[in-house]
Amino acid sequence: RCVAAPPGRNSSGVHRVEEQVTDTTNDATDDAADDATDAAGVPTRDPVVPLSVLDLAPVGRGSSPADALANSAVLVREVERLGYQRHWVAEHHNMPGIASSSPPVLLAHLAAVTSTIRLGSGGLMLPNHAPLAVAEQFGMLEALHPGRIDLGIGRAPGTDPLTASALRRTRGLTEGDDFPDQLGQLLGFFDGAFPEGHPYERITAVPARGYRPDVWLLGSSTYSAHAAGVLGMPFSFAYHFAPAMLLDALDAYRGAFRPSAQLEHPHVMLGVSVVCAPTDDEARWLAGSGALAFLRLRAGRPDVYPTPEEAAEYRFTPAEKEMVKAWTGSHVIGSPDTVRTQLDLLVDRTDVEELMVTTMVHSHEARLTSYRLLADAWGLRTLDV
Repeated sequence: RCVAAPPGRNSSGVHRVEEQVTDTTNDATDDAADDATDAAGVPTRDPVVPLSVLDLAPVGRGSSPADALANSAVLVREVERLGYQRHWVAEHHNMPGIASSSPPVLLAHLAAVTSTIRLGSGGLMLPNHAPLAVAEQFGMLEALHPGRIDLGIGRAPGTDPLTASALRRTRGLTEGDDFPDQLGQLLGFFDGAFPEGHPYERITAVPARGYRPDVWLLGSSTYSAHAAGVLGMPFSFAYHFAPAMLLDALDAYRGAFRPSAQLEHPHVMLGVSVVCAPTDDEARWLAGSGALAFLRLRAGRPDVYPTPEEAAEYRFTPAEKEMVKAWTGSHVIGSPDTVRTQLDLLVDRTDVEELMVTTMVHSHEARLTSYRLLADAWGLRTLDV
């Protein structure tokens, strides 16, 4: 079930994205939603799915955004060596603890220091950008690093409403209201598929046409899941912060899926929060930083990532404990054996094609260790790069 996006493929119907995305009908066969099983009803997927990395370039207490970005370069080289399949960076704004505010800029740097791993946005928040600019930026990345670039698209702002308004030149559309139209424009610039009479039909995005990266839709609800299925695109679900919607989103995607020139079969990647350490107790200790950072973000007081010691000294109220419990319910935290077991169960339950792991801890060394331990537990093949 490989995702392939060769230049020059048939892009018929791309300009009808808005109608396709908003159409709630489903003409896909029931077989598309069925899990592949053998005659005995046993899942036939490979025993281990590929692992990838979602990098938010965390800024820890005592460090700087420059340190965080330098750490991302170290991390991408290491996970490439360890055999991870992709390294994506996420767009966030007005968050002192996250330095990845501009995915295309960071990706250009990461691509320059690697040679084999796929690189992409996870995601690029399309409402914050002009589709033409996105097409040119990612077309340029694909032209510079052919066959290695993914463009993961999201429709959320990746920030608070006030900051979202500051990112945009127009007011009023701050919740992705025009997302179908923007997505249609983006694909049109890549494929040159605007219909006759479209105001942008004479625009040639350079380099974009003929340099289309693999385009994914990201989501945490059934909206993007259904849209990805209708358009025949690969889908990445944010299980790490929307676990309650997991099965509904997978059903919506697989049920609506229609084969496309980009993708013949449904392809799902789950985003999973993982902290792996030599022991369960140490992993829980390290994960305390994320719990406190989450509480401060929810309270409207985002800060750099606290140390585990700072988190251990914090006195959580009963209400805050419940909030953290709900937030971390889908997180996989523990020793290599614990993490491997929980991830195996998750893959068995969902039959997804890939897992994308995000590890948010204070220490850069602890983050590297987590990815190393997971790679070994998962049986990834180390590369000579």
